[in-house]
Amino acid sequence: MVSEGLWIAAVLGSGLAAGVLFAVAVSIVPALRDLPPDRYIQAHQLLGRNWDPVMPIIVLGATVADVLLALFVGSGAGRAFFATGAALLFGSALVSQFRNVPLNREVKRLDPHAGPPPGWRDPRPQWRRWHLVRTSLAGLAFVVNAVVAVGY
Repeated sequence: MVSEGLWIAAVLGSGLAAGVLFAVAVSIVPALRDLPPDRYIQAHQLLGRNWDPVMPIIVLGATVADVLLALFVGSGAGRAFFATGAALLFGSALVSQFRNVPLNREVKRLDPHAGPPPGWRDPRPQWRRWHLVRTSLAGLAFVVNAVVAVGY
């Protein structure tokens, strides 16, 4: 019974993370890319304010579920799948925390009504690249978790 709850947490969490990140990649990122810098700053600040702590809880919750499954439920290939799912989700969390979040903080510090300061380096291309990395990791984690859940 506990293992079924953990499977649900791993699959649901990784699926939610992958789905949200995919939606941002195909809709939000192109929209923000096309805005002039002053409107981008304002839109980025409005869009980003409610992600924390929701996304970290979802991603790290699914990671913990995968770790517990690998340690206490899985055997052989199942254990490897659960561990892989955990590693992929943790990788996505690391990219978020150490690549995307610092860029978000830079944009949050700007005055949305003043526009970008002189010498401002537009973070959108770098943010997009790292976002695609974390989206790919979360998507792969979902696939791994779904495969192992169906196979067990």
